Amino acid sequence: MNYLSVKETAQRWGVSPRRVHQYCKEERVPGAKRLGNAWAIPENAVKPQDPRRRKKIEKVAGGEKKVERVGAVIAAAGIVDEEKDVSPLMHLGKISIIRRMVLIFQQVKIFPIVVITGYQALEVEQHLSNYGVIFVENENYKTTDKLESAKMGFHFLEDKCDKVFFTSVNVPMFTAETLRKMLEVDGEIVVPSFQGKNGHPVLLGWEAIRFVNAYQGDGGVRGAIESSSFSMRFLDVEDEGVLLISDSMERIDNLVENHNARLLHPFVKIQIEREGIVFDGRAKLLLLLIQETNSVQTACRQIAMSRGKAWDMINQMEEELGFAVVTRRQGGSHGGKTELTEKGKSFLQAFLEYENMVKNYAAEQFQMKFGNLK
Repeated sequence: MNYLSVKETAQRWGVSPRRVHQYCKEERVPGAKRLGNAWAIPENAVKPQDPRRRKKIEKVAGGEKKVERVGAVIAAAGIVDEEKDVSPLMHLGKISIIRRMVLIFQQVKIFPIVVITGYQALEVEQHLSNYGVIFVENENYKTTDKLESAKMGFHFLEDKCDKVFFTSVNVPMFTAETLRKMLEVDGEIVVPSFQGKNGHPVLLGWEAIRFVNAYQGDGGVRGAIESSSFSMRFLDVEDEGVLLISDSMERIDNLVENHNARLLHPFVKIQIEREGIVFDGRAKLLLLLIQETNSVQTACRQIAMSRGKAWDMINQMEEELGFAVVTRRQGGSHGGKTELTEKGKSFLQAFLEYENMVKNYAAEQFQMKFGNLK
């Protein structure tokens, strides 16, 4: 069996090394071995489930309905086609491949969206820095396949959502309508199909994801799910984009105009201001990640923000709000620790609920006023 260090495991799981140490000390990582002050962690170890995880409950007539939280992982670490100069930053129409994919997911209110970077990591992160996505870098992208990138994204999203879309950056032309139809299908694995051919993205529940995370065979994510005992639900869609890969440029060019028409959507940017910005989408992501990782440094790395900028944002926020948003603890054998205060947690939750209400209202009104333009 192969083993990873705490640092390597932290990177794969999208948490701080301190959190991994804590998991091991609490004996929540099967097979982890203590070596002095260090830990050796099995390569196929699954991130322990957060006991704080709770499914939201929505009251409906006749009972209660579970509101599923759905995230997405976009594998964008490798070089798509160097000879043809195809990369996540290549433009289809007037926007890049990767931005087009993020916008499609956001149309269906998918959150969090995790982009696995590697090749051109800095450029991709800067390019999407204001789009509310989270970055996990696969530093070994040259020697690993998409399955490893998928696992990194899945590890990060555990405890944050109930189902996850997975796709590679080289399949950028699926539509929001296809995503909505997939979400209506009840199944552990849902695969879109066009004219009898299966495509991307795939929608996975957590039982399937845990199987993928433990899979060591060939064939990538597709090989993993095909070797599982889970039944796959195949959904026929009138969407050729689920099949088209980025180097099929002639066929993709024929779809861009129609795809652009379906991109029409309200883009609502919510900020709380006084004399200046007190809180916005970037600040929201920063606090969410601090809450998850207990580390400003790790949070900054995952949203392409400098630590100086992050602390300026936090200090300004606290000055304007009149209370501490985070607690700062320095020292210890594994470095400092930053946590949200109780007031910080309450403020963040209130903003998330407010943001969701505003965006839902905006979407409803947009459909009523401009639905005929699509």
